[in-house]
Amino acid sequence: MQTETTTSRQNQQVHRVTIAALLVAIGIVFGDIGTSPLYVMKAIMGVDRGYGPDYVIGAVSCVIWTLTLQTTLKYVVIALRADNKGEGGILALYSLIKGLKRKWIYILAAVGASALIADGVITPAMTVTSAIEGLRDLDPDAPVLPIVVLIISGIFLVQRLGTKAIGKFFGPFMLVWFLMLGILGLIHLSDHWAIMKAFNPLYAVRLLVDYPGWFMILGAVFLCTTGAEALYSDLGHCGRMNITYSWLFVKLMLILNYLGQGAWLISQATGYPENINPFYGVMPRWFLPAGIIISTGAAIIASQALLSGSFTIFSEAMSLDFWPRLRIKYPSTVKGQLYIPLVNCFLYVGCILTVVIFRTSGHMEAAYGLAITITMLMTTMLLALYLRHKGVKLWIVGVFTVVFTLIEGAFFVANMFKFTHGGWFTLLIAGLVCAVMLVWRKATRIRRKYIEYRSFDDYTDIIKDIKSDKEIPKYASNLVYMSRSDKACEVESKLIYSIINKQPKRADHYWILRVEFTDNPDTLEYERTVIVPNTITSFKFRIGFRIQPQLSVYLRQAIEDMVEDGLIDLTSDYPSLRSHGISGDFRFIIIHRVFSQSSQCNSRDRFLMNFHALLRKMELDAGNAFGFDTSNLKIETVPLIINTHTPRRIMRIQ
Repeated sequence: MQTETTTSRQNQQVHRVTIAALLVAIGIVFGDIGTSPLYVMKAIMGVDRGYGPDYVIGAVSCVIWTLTLQTTLKYVVIALRADNKGEGGILALYSLIKGLKRKWIYILAAVGASALIADGVITPAMTVTSAIEGLRDLDPDAPVLPIVVLIISGIFLVQRLGTKAIGKFFGPFMLVWFLMLGILGLIHLSDHWAIMKAFNPLYAVRLLVDYPGWFMILGAVFLCTTGAEALYSDLGHCGRMNITYSWLFVKLMLILNYLGQGAWLISQATGYPENINPFYGVMPRWFLPAGIIISTGAAIIASQALLSGSFTIFSEAMSLDFWPRLRIKYPSTVKGQLYIPLVNCFLYVGCILTVVIFRTSGHMEAAYGLAITITMLMTTMLLALYLRHKGVKLWIVGVFTVVFTLIEGAFFVANMFKFTHGGWFTLLIAGLVCAVMLVWRKATRIRRKYIEYRSFDDYTDIIKDIKSDKEIPKYASNLVYMSRSDKACEVESKLIYSIINKQPKRADHYWILRVEFTDNPDTLEYERTVIVPNTITSFKFRIGFRIQPQLSVYLRQAIEDMVEDGLIDLTSDYPSLRSHGISGDFRFIIIHRVFSQSSQCNSRDRFLMNFHALLRKMELDAGNAFGFDTSNLKIETVPLIINTHTPRRIMRIQ
């Protein structure tokens, strides 16, 4: 048996730090965290409307140090270094350490990813509603809700078209947005210079110790850092250094705006007007219409970034066996740009329900933040495992884990007080997504456990005899099977049964395709194993978890390599076709195993398999999922029988 390996060169993009690259990072990475000034101070002031200067200074101090510790230290300094060939995010992090001998790691990844999806549902509704509510400062009777629904519907409608045409404007627009934040904050610092005391963390500590409703304040403060996880997920689009350098500018503009809002609030001697958002309160009256337009544009861009991130998460989940394979479309050639129609519909329904149920950004704040604290906690645990795996000293990993678990644990407890006021909504979404992820992965493992494999060596003589038996009608010149076997010399017993027993299939060449989704996001390479020269060949395609499989294309390219090397002749064996140099036809067979109700297994496994069968109804059929030529594809259905205990034998009556 001769084995050869052909490996494609890893064309890893190097993200150089340039003005253009920094502008791109500002446009697509910081949308979520960059729009937080729209609602953070409003939420904080909603906790106590009878505030004093110390309350405002302490609250702004909490914001500054949350951005410093949580966003800057954990994500920008530490998490961005945990990249998988340049890609980031919780599932990319999981793929780096899933080989560790800790079977529960996948649960952390599933819980974190599902909570991030829940955040992706509510964030567009939250940001767009907060921006449009500025119209009420111009006209108290402005129809905010219909406008929000219209804008959100437009955002989801254009997903199928991609953002290639307008994406180049994201960077310049968000640059204008952040400059606006900084300038508006800067011009209001003089309203109350004592706001600069907020840089002293003692004011934050004093507020949390002295104020009886500290958990309500923390729940509102946490909203300033909810986009940090999305920042990590966008690592592959811009690169670590571009994100790091642009964050210095973004953080400065955010802090200036928070300081300005704080100084303005303290300067309001009559107290904070309940119907005015401090974000719009710092705007001059003449600038308000332009400010609302710019804010709405920033909210739309932030929503677009989160939707793109959600599509990426689902795409990764499919390759990592966390989700059924769905139809993926690529509306443009922009790196990382993909569109999943079913996911788009799911997120759209979730966003509209959020708007209809909660109606105002003030009510949405109660639902916002709880799910993402769970994602951050899961990321902390996975990062701790990754750092230890990379050889970081145990005490350093311990300090990292304790510090950020305490910080995020405090935020989680604070946000749990929001549960009855709306937090249940995001936890419900996260719970449903997580249930699907865990069931799908577990059921997939059970199915694979009960696959029976046979050695090809025991059947090569029979297959060669079938090939030369002219009494058997030729099924195809080239017969292609897909196998889940890890070894080239082994295949499923049902595959052997299909060739030999189930309508014996004579062919000139038998091709066995195996697919391995790698931990590296952009891998695209194959191994070739010739089992019987000029008759049976096995290919193993190694595909990165962010690449959509196109097995028909890869097979053609691999066979072209064999033809070029003189190892095979694809010209048809039919004399009439061979005389004209016409190549033989290809037919593809995928064996689909259906769980048999006659299986003798426990109730848990039976439930998992039946639930798995239900989930498969939304799955893309195997032919389209793996990029086969469906016009020449046949699905052969066979029973999957799971017997965990010996069934009773029927007794013959004497």
